Amino acid sequence: MSAVKNVIKDNYNMMLLHDYLKQAIKEAGFSHAEISKTPTGTRIALHVTRPGIVIGRKGTGIRELTERLEHDFGLKNPQVSVTEIEVPELSPSVMCNRMAAHLERGTAFRRATMWTLNQVMENGAMGVQITVSGKLRGDRSAFEKHTAGVLPRAGHHAEVIVDEDVAHVNTPMGLIGVRIRIAHKERRPPEFEMRSAEDLAKAKKIAMEEAGGKGDNDGSGDGSNAADEGTKDADAPSDGGPATESEHIKIEGERIKELDTMEEEEAAMR
Repeated sequence: MSAVKNVIKDNYNMMLLHDYLKQAIKEAGFSHAEISKTPTGTRIALHVTRPGIVIGRKGTGIRELTERLEHDFGLKNPQVSVTEIEVPELSPSVMCNRMAAHLERGTAFRRATMWTLNQVMENGAMGVQITVSGKLRGDRSAFEKHTAGVLPRAGHHAEVIVDEDVAHVNTPMGLIGVRIRIAHKERRPPEFEMRSAEDLAKAKKIAMEEAGGKGDNDGSGDGSNAADEGTKDADAPSDGGPATESEHIKIEGERIKELDTMEEEEAAMR
């Protein structure tokens, strides 16, 4: 029974540690932490978007964080390392924090959802699903779910391919929950094949040629349309880049205002 209690206690302490790191280094774009115990101490690998904020000037930030982990959480000889995330848009934790910050600033939830959805898909995700629930518009709680791309919902492949995270936002209307699930292409099983629009157009052309040779024009037209769709302009990042995650969110907030929300599209159709 003592072994079971120790496992529960360790898991509870890891949960408290993750919650503390999520708030302490929020400005650095914290994604997740890998914790492993060794004979010489405890290794903690922090994955963030901006390592310089965690390290601090001349290493003061990482020293303070190490002392805090040792005294408050009882970690023996903690060895903290910082790793930069190459593509922050493919991290559910980072995107949840960014979307939560937009909602705290008063951005419409649908506008923030569409912006986050586009950012994730433009950076090479296989699929994404964003669920927003809570006091969205009125006194009654509601939820909206938006999906793009291919996203496994259940089974072993969903556990392997999909990463997810949850964030909660306090707004004047009430508490709003944000859940983001992202499917990664590089984790796709070898038995599954992802086809582009050009590949589908070529397969359609070959099938119609075998059926009677009537699909030459249709196949070429579909291929050209697929090529045109593949050359959509993406938002180019700035040269210097924002210094902190808050500045990054502020810049995104200005760009979000240029998007058309579902309410505006409905009003235009009327």
